[in-house]
Amino acid sequence: METGKMELREAVIRTIAMPSDTNPAGDIFGGWLMAQMDLAAGNAAARRARGRCVTVAVDGMTFHSPVHVGDEVSVHAELIATGRTSMKFRVESWRRSRDGDERIKVTEAVFTFVAIDSGSRPRLLPTG
Repeated sequence: METGKMELREAVIRTIAMPSDTNPAGDIFGGWLMAQMDLAAGNAAARRARGRCVTVAVDGMTFHSPVHVGDEVSVHAELIATGRTSMKFRVESWRRSRDGDERIKVTEAVFTFVAIDSGSRPRLLPTG
């Protein structure tokens, strides 16, 4: 079991992996997990930007361990950099089997978002 500082923070998203989320091998589909990570980071980005944001990049997506049906999946997002209009978040997903307490890191990546205005154009991030 790997324990990192992000895993000890409150999760941005916590959900249960369901049978409809599996790939042909019976494990949870990586695209579903990536979508959960994007939702979590997008929520954190919208809060920081105080408004609408779009995902512009995902870097270093690494899958460490499979997620199984019934696992609780917790997604954590940490702001690691800001620009004038952009934000980068380190995002990690952890799983816990429904009948245990051990948490295992299953994925990690860096997601980049840009704050946009009502015309879908980049806008400056608010200070603070």
